[in-house]
Amino acid sequence: MSQTGNSAKPRTVRDVVFVDGVRTPFGKAGDKGIYAGTRADDLVVKCIRELMRRNPSLPADRVDEVAIAATTQTGDQGLTIGRTAALLAGLPRSVPGFAIDRMCAGAMTAVTTTASGIGFGAYDVVIAGGVEHMGNHPMGAGADPNPRFMSERIVDPAALNMGNTAENLHDRFPSITKERTDTYAAASQAKLATAYGKGQIQPDLVPVATMKAGQGWTVNTVDEPPRPGTTVDDLAELRTPFRAHGRVTAGNAAGLNDGATAAVLASAEAAEELGLSVKMRLVSYAFAGVEPEVMGIGPVPATERALKNAGLGIEDIGLFEINEAFAVQVLSFLDHFGIADDDPRVNRYGGAIAVGHPLASSGVRLMNQLARQFEEDPSVRYGITTMCIGLGMGATVVWENPRHADYQSYNSYNSETETSVDTESKGAAA
Repeated sequence: MSQTGNSAKPRTVRDVVFVDGVRTPFGKAGDKGIYAGTRADDLVVKCIRELMRRNPSLPADRVDEVAIAATTQTGDQGLTIGRTAALLAGLPRSVPGFAIDRMCAGAMTAVTTTASGIGFGAYDVVIAGGVEHMGNHPMGAGADPNPRFMSERIVDPAALNMGNTAENLHDRFPSITKERTDTYAAASQAKLATAYGKGQIQPDLVPVATMKAGQGWTVNTVDEPPRPGTTVDDLAELRTPFRAHGRVTAGNAAGLNDGATAAVLASAEAAEELGLSVKMRLVSYAFAGVEPEVMGIGPVPATERALKNAGLGIEDIGLFEINEAFAVQVLSFLDHFGIADDDPRVNRYGGAIAVGHPLASSGVRLMNQLARQFEEDPSVRYGITTMCIGLGMGATVVWENPRHADYQSYNSYNSETETSVDTESKGAAA
């Protein structure tokens, strides 16, 4: 039987914009950390509520999806946390949600996955983010790696410990010495301290009230992990827990942390309709796999692929937000692309070595910081957020600064192209 009726509506890829992002202050994992006794899902709820408060022109029922990432999806990070967090935050029951896991790139994947839905037309507005309470859920807790990983040598056992993979990177790139990584780490602490002093970090932070027995209530408004004033000499004295006489220490790596992030993304049309800000435009993104034994090199092929997809070169990137899981991982990226260790385009506010890395949440922190730097520096047109991922992966997202003089939305480009094509077609027909 032939089908009758109207033809399906033709689809075009839509412009996806980053509207706003927030995060909790990051805490140290463990009994003495600021979030000991606090639930992970409550941290996410704080972020979602703050996003809605900060964007009053966004009706709650216009949120089409809530995607929240967690690496350990059990307990207070389980039960399809995107959906439960949406309900707990008071969004209408009509708003769906889901959970996602790509280890350290969880929040980044929540953003790219929902952004793809916006581009396709399935969503207009989404909330995407991540949470990791490493105090409640230590890294690897409850994991049961398949015996085939070992018996069939699919993955070297060392690859299941991220610190070991960082030591492997040092082996592969002997020019990245411990002195270089310690120097980089001290600079990260100093840059974060400077950013705090200038008030560049605080606008993205959601105050979180916590209760501890015998201490009462505390309102947490700043990150707990930073160690301002850290020197290279201080770092030189730290032990190397992953290898005797190694090079990776607690000082040149991110710590074990608790925290949550969330962001609002929208189509350009929806942002204009609802009067929402546009802090960045998503240009392209890419994920790549690498040898799990040197997972820290993952951002290199991911960035090469994302730049190729965007039709850009590394020379076009004016700002880099690179997750500092380990200093050696960042330096291997910089060396590959011929970028100096102290290049002012790289991690202007410092990074995870100083501020912390609550695994699945960190991707949106990178985006928050890049968006703020775009606002401060309209001379920069393109920037990237990139990170390595456990078990041998990398992720990169390329963004465009709407304040740059040459900024042109994808939709405007499409409109002009379609007009040009229509004119040429009519001319050819004539």
